[in-house]
Amino acid sequence: MAVEIERKFLVRDDSWREQIERSIPMRQGYLHRDDRTAIRVRIFGDQAHLNIKASDDGIHRHEFEYPIPLADAQALFEQVVRGDVLEKVRHELHFGGHRWEIDEFLGDNAPLVVAEIELASADQPFERPPWLGEEVSSDPRYYNANLAAHPFGRWAD
Repeated sequence: MAVEIERKFLVRDDSWREQIERSIPMRQGYLHRDDRTAIRVRIFGDQAHLNIKASDDGIHRHEFEYPIPLADAQALFEQVVRGDVLEKVRHELHFGGHRWEIDEFLGDNAPLVVAEIELASADQPFERPPWLGEEVSSDPRYYNANLAAHPFGRWAD
């Protein structure tokens, strides 16, 4: 089991696009989710994973991730996942010595763009890119499982 320490931020502009090193379309569906735990299947390119995450504070997460055959992932989407599907493009880049993942959400979650950074500790210092906006690490509305069930595009202003 690994503990993931991740901080999540809104993105204020598109200047990060000039630094993209890799982009991967992703589709993830939820098999189970509650206030603390999410079990999902994710397809990205020709790969698939089954993932279990549990969190109490939104920053520290217990994470279990296992590669599964692509055919099994597709079957899970067809036979098990009911409605809670999230589509996005994950862009990867480096800034200030850290790897950043920028998730550009599609469909009902557009035009949401969120940046994530994994750290060794929640208080580890890092250089803030100029395109980085408000931190939403502890706001459950921005958890992927919640975005699948309650898409950003349907939020009331």
